[in-house]
Amino acid sequence: MLAELSPALIAEVKLAAKLLAAKQHICILTGAGISAESSIPTFRDKQTGLWENYGVEDLATPEAFVRDPKLVWSWYQWRRQLVADKAPNPAHHALAQWQYHAQTSDQQLTLITQNVDDLHEQAGSSVTHLHGHLRRNCCGQCQTPSQDQPRTSYDNRNTMSFDEALLTCPHCGGYIRPDIVWFGEALPIQAWQTAEEAAANCEVFISIGTSSLVYPAAGLAQLAKQNGAKIIEINPDPTPNTIVDITLAEKAGVILPLLIEEITAL
Repeated sequence: MLAELSPALIAEVKLAAKLLAAKQHICILTGAGISAESSIPTFRDKQTGLWENYGVEDLATPEAFVRDPKLVWSWYQWRRQLVADKAPNPAHHALAQWQYHAQTSDQQLTLITQNVDDLHEQAGSSVTHLHGHLRRNCCGQCQTPSQDQPRTSYDNRNTMSFDEALLTCPHCGGYIRPDIVWFGEALPIQAWQTAEEAAANCEVFISIGTSSLVYPAAGLAQLAKQNGAKIIEINPDPTPNTIVDITLAEKAGVILPLLIEEITAL
């Protein structure tokens, strides 16, 4: 399969594999690009259909939920329906395979994601979510996790649909919201501590399918670099990031299976 890549990219893959095979502490950050390869639209993609006239401030902020909880809830139910039939792609499976391989070697592999889907988990990975979970709910008022999962049904065409009715918290009566980190909200403390410690102590930091624009997650690579780590970026459209040591300019679903094959063979 390496033969399908350009000679320059093949050389970079082999260089990255040699580096990774020799190191013990690896930190990996995945972003919207890896999910996009499973046909999940990125947040920055233009909204379609009913949602094309709404912006981030209307759908993904605490203020929006206070102003119009039904609108926000309905949009997230639509997003849940959008990802309900999506499956992990070769990149997700390759990372899961690498994690499994690392358990039998001396490597410590920490996987962190900015994505709110569960494709990493479906592939078999253990992952820390920085921005929450699309399939989980919590109370918008007291933050208590909700046991009510997104309610689904099937219509006559056997198409999954989600109930858009608002739910209320049994503890305080507040509206139930998606367990998502919205714009303007702090990241979950434990998840951020895990990510920060992994980045600060890693020998190699890998950025996969992320624009490196959303902070504080975008600062993890800088933290790793400051502590002496090498930085690898996997992205078909590389970011203008001067701290990157190795750039693998191709889709994660193409690069990762090859990279993991090379690593496990060394």
